[in-house]
Amino acid sequence: MSTRRATARAADTQARPGALRAQLAHGAQRLWLSSLPVLAALLAATGLGLCVALALGVSPAEIGKRLSAGILLSSYGWGQVLYKATFLIFTGLAVALAFAAGLFNIGAEGQVVAGSLACALVGIWAAGAPAPLLLPLAVAAAFAGGALWGWLPGWLKARWGTHEVINTIMLNFIAVAGSNFLVTRYLALPETVRTAEVGAGAWIARLDAALPGMRGSAANGTLVLAVVCALAAHVFLHHTRGGLALRAVGQGPRQSRLLGIVPGPRIRLAFALAGGLAGLAGTNFVLGYKHYYEDGYTGGIGFLGIAVALLARNRPLAVLPAALLFGFLSQAGFVVNTLLPREVVELLTGAILLVFIAVERLRDRHAQRWRAGLATLRPARAAGEPS
Repeated sequence: MSTRRATARAADTQARPGALRAQLAHGAQRLWLSSLPVLAALLAATGLGLCVALALGVSPAEIGKRLSAGILLSSYGWGQVLYKATFLIFTGLAVALAFAAGLFNIGAEGQVVAGSLACALVGIWAAGAPAPLLLPLAVAAAFAGGALWGWLPGWLKARWGTHEVINTIMLNFIAVAGSNFLVTRYLALPETVRTAEVGAGAWIARLDAALPGMRGSAANGTLVLAVVCALAAHVFLHHTRGGLALRAVGQGPRQSRLLGIVPGPRIRLAFALAGGLAGLAGTNFVLGYKHYYEDGYTGGIGFLGIAVALLARNRPLAVLPAALLFGFLSQAGFVVNTLLPREVVELLTGAILLVFIAVERLRDRHAQRWRAGLATLRPARAAGEPS
């Protein structure tokens, strides 16, 4: 008996390194396949950018110098990248969370406007309140404003079955036009398109308070809130019953029925949470940067959040690097705007998305064929083995 045990232990010891190598190889293959679409998209965008620069008679070396001086080797430049990425983390999460429930949220732009205006109004109305009370109130108002504007298309979808794409697009126009009317007619200071400043107790500190090299940049502590929201969204979707219910609704009516889930309340919840996340983007501008609401400041950050969510495959944690990438592109366009027109950045953004989606589809198709080939080989091997 002892001889058999010793032999089994020796065999197990010899097998472990081989199993470990196989696991490492499998992990490396999965990492390579998952990163392939992103790498292909970045390479394609870089190549396209070089071609456009040469076609316009601009030296790629000069572009490289501008990017190095303005962003790569500049703390201020990175601060601006982080500031712009903060908006996109919130709006990317707003799109990704709704998509987990099978819903396409194109209304992040309007939800940002609603949350920003609510945040500013509460910050002005309660300006005399102490900071420990005023700051949470202003942040909660931003979430509530966005959540209310997100809940509306969710209610229409759950109650009447109207398509969320149409609803959210229309609500974008209503939010932008309504805020413009309120600000210009009632809330703006004379000869401006902005409100009064919120109370100083609601101001969020700039990052240059801890990192002096970023002095002058707009990056502020809202970035921390954005990262916390990404972590919370990941935990909610993948480690709670509520998140499981949302994802079940996103997989279709059959899956919902199997789990005994009524889709209507989950649809309203998904849109309310998505709108709240988008509304929090307003704190980056209202509380962390300008300290007031300014009409038209959003500039399409809600729509760019769709691109961020697509690049992140609607995974909350992957939204962080995707937002950083698009924040970098936005700041890069500003740095080289005297050499290249602004539309080049939009062109590169579109190229990144198109190549990413195309390569991802090709990769998935190849993986399916590979699995199908393995499935046909296994029975043949089993038949050829001696009994």
